Amino acid sequence: MIKNYFNIAWRNLTKHKVFTFINTTGLAIGISASIVIYLIVSFDLNFDRFEKDNNRIYRVVSNFNFSGETYKNPGVTYPMGDAIEKEVTGIEVVAPFYTWDSETKVSIPEKGKTTVVYRKQSNIIFANQNYFKLVGYTWMAGTPATALQQPSQVVLTASNAALYFPGLNASQVLGKEVIFRDSVHTIVSGVVKDLEENTDFNFKTFISRSTLENTTLKSTINPAWDNTNGSSQLFVKLAAGTLPLTVKQKIEVLYTKYHHKDVEDHSTTAYELQPLRDVHFNADYGTFNGRVAHRPTLYGLLAIAAFLLLLACINFINLTTAQASQRAKEIGVRKSMGSSKKQLVTQFLSETFLLTLFATVVSVAITPLLLKVFADFIPEGLHFNLREQPGILLFLLLLIPAVSLLSGFYPALVLSGYNPLLALKNQAYSSSSKTRSAWLRKSLTVSQFVIAQVFIIATILVGKQISFTLSKDMGFKKDAILSIQTNYYNTAQRKKYLLIDKIKNIPSVVDISLSTSEPSSNSTWSSTMKYKDGKKEIEADVQQKYADTSYLGLYRIKLLAGSNIPYSDTPAAFVINQTYLHILGFQDPHDAVGKMIEWDNKKMPIVGVVADFNQKSLHESIKPLVLGSWSNSSRTLNIALYPEKEPGDWKKAIAKMETAWKEIYPEDDFEYNFLNESIARYYAAEQKISALLMWASGLAIFISCLGLLGLIIFITNQRTKEIGVRKVVGASITQIIAMLSKDFLQLVIIAFVIAIPISRWGAGKWLDNFAYKTSMNAWVFLAGGAIMFLLALTILCVRGFKAATVNPVKSLKAD
Repeated sequence: MIKNYFNIAWRNLTKHKVFTFINTTGLAIGISASIVIYLIVSFDLNFDRFEKDNNRIYRVVSNFNFSGETYKNPGVTYPMGDAIEKEVTGIEVVAPFYTWDSETKVSIPEKGKTTVVYRKQSNIIFANQNYFKLVGYTWMAGTPATALQQPSQVVLTASNAALYFPGLNASQVLGKEVIFRDSVHTIVSGVVKDLEENTDFNFKTFISRSTLENTTLKSTINPAWDNTNGSSQLFVKLAAGTLPLTVKQKIEVLYTKYHHKDVEDHSTTAYELQPLRDVHFNADYGTFNGRVAHRPTLYGLLAIAAFLLLLACINFINLTTAQASQRAKEIGVRKSMGSSKKQLVTQFLSETFLLTLFATVVSVAITPLLLKVFADFIPEGLHFNLREQPGILLFLLLLIPAVSLLSGFYPALVLSGYNPLLALKNQAYSSSSKTRSAWLRKSLTVSQFVIAQVFIIATILVGKQISFTLSKDMGFKKDAILSIQTNYYNTAQRKKYLLIDKIKNIPSVVDISLSTSEPSSNSTWSSTMKYKDGKKEIEADVQQKYADTSYLGLYRIKLLAGSNIPYSDTPAAFVINQTYLHILGFQDPHDAVGKMIEWDNKKMPIVGVVADFNQKSLHESIKPLVLGSWSNSSRTLNIALYPEKEPGDWKKAIAKMETAWKEIYPEDDFEYNFLNESIARYYAAEQKISALLMWASGLAIFISCLGLLGLIIFITNQRTKEIGVRKVVGASITQIIAMLSKDFLQLVIIAFVIAIPISRWGAGKWLDNFAYKTSMNAWVFLAGGAIMFLLALTILCVRGFKAATVNPVKSLKAD
């Protein structure tokens, strides 16, 4: 019986090749998109699920409140981990670790051989044996209980062991020497397998934490309780039955016990226990050195997959119900011969299942291609392999029957419900515009166009916001300026100024300035500053930037009052921005010049006021800021270039900069960044969303237009004789096209009206992520509607013209 169902299904599908192609294509696109999105979503949602009792693992994070503003830090004070382990109950494992920067030099000395040097080694932490109680590694050599117990011990992952000691097995690597930054000598005490699971614990080298306290690195840590550093991370595993709130309160009591707060310090500090499952998704605290996933984006991806699948299912329902009259006699014969409604439903569902199965096979074949198309949006490490990822097979096994039921159940009910007598007389009238099926088709068609138009409008609006952010005047010059970072650990002032002199002499260079950072940068310094006006004290958390006297001129930052940044080796005076000016209670910039700000137990005079400029992306509002001079801490070279007279001028200038760099810093790599490109990277996530929406819109339009084409083909075939009669009595081609197109264009217009409030609401929610945002002009919505209207009109005119130009004699002879 089942075999018979599928044989008949195959005959029906091959008989109506055009409609089979349209349905298969739509379903294949929807299922392919679903597979890709499933891979992305499952990849992120499965992060750090492999750790034993992961629901009891938390990261201790810090929240600071300065003058009403909250600042979140993923780190804790350095001594907190040891103090918690000794004094706080209810905790099974306390695992503090300290992250190192991503530009670490590693040397491997070998007797009788030249020392091999590896630059820019990353994913290095300082940890103790508790770290391996928290994260489950497989040990290839060494013992977890003692491998990080003593100073100068290091544990390597298998990949790093193979890199540093090629040709040696794990046991042979034990006892080998590894030198960090030419001064930190360590001995390999263990080798572990690299983690294969999705995890943010992507560290490759583990140095014993006691090394920080017993080597030249001691100066890099601050053991005081009043200093919090994001590098000082702390994870805890609670004992079974312990409430996170209880531990949080104990930690805050512990902090109050050891932190001796100044009387004039009005800031507050609170601690939170961040669940391990939240680490990968919380941008407020970030991960250790990897990407942060965005849950709303993942949910948005799921919505896109659902909409694309829904569009394909709508196509199937529309075309199948529209074709119902052509199968009326078949249904009548089957019912007359004793077929039950259940058997007919099973027959029609088997057709849908076969079609969906074929579409799924096509989808699996084109998924690798889609992964390449979406390469910029796909996280590193994600791949597609049915053999290695049984979850995909399970997903498809659930998806195929779900899509089959969604697409085929209603058409099966409609087809199986025909009265056999009327069906044999060909009086089912399924295609009448007055039937329930016709109204359903119209409703579903409107739904298709609503989804497509929402995608189109969203794409236009996201593109408009990105264009706005990249073109908005941020209050400083950002074109033709590049920056070079000197080595943080090379503090020789003479070298920096020697490099500046060499770069100044390059013909393409207009000006050069030394500073802590560019005007807009992710690098932020801030501190609490006070101003007393004789009546009250104004305290605020103020950002700080330090630069030489060329900084304002190079970036064309407007000086509103007072004088330029004065030169000094250490901070002696400040230039403030307008935002801080208004916080201090002044409106006229000249009134603030000469006033004193208290900072770091010193009184700092205000010598000037500059116009506001954006210190970060347009996601954030402008913060109060002071500019000062502190040459000892400045290591960013800001270089303004002349416009290129000939192509390649900048390339030649940069090559000369690299030559000068190598003369002064021969062991450091030469790297530079153009400021406008750095600013564009602020909006990388939005640009990816824009690209994704463009593809989603394209696919939604394609699927919707396929459905529209299928319907117009069916309608013109049904009305062939009517078209022939109209031509005989004098109807023009234009009138026939208008007759065929009118109903469909009305549906597009109705869909546009419905899409406007939906897209306006969604766009408003998305734009709330920006402190500065573009306007939602009427043309954005009109453009979205016009695109869909013109596409629909083009399809209708092309197909209508083909039907209207058929010889009327041939039309009247049609069956």
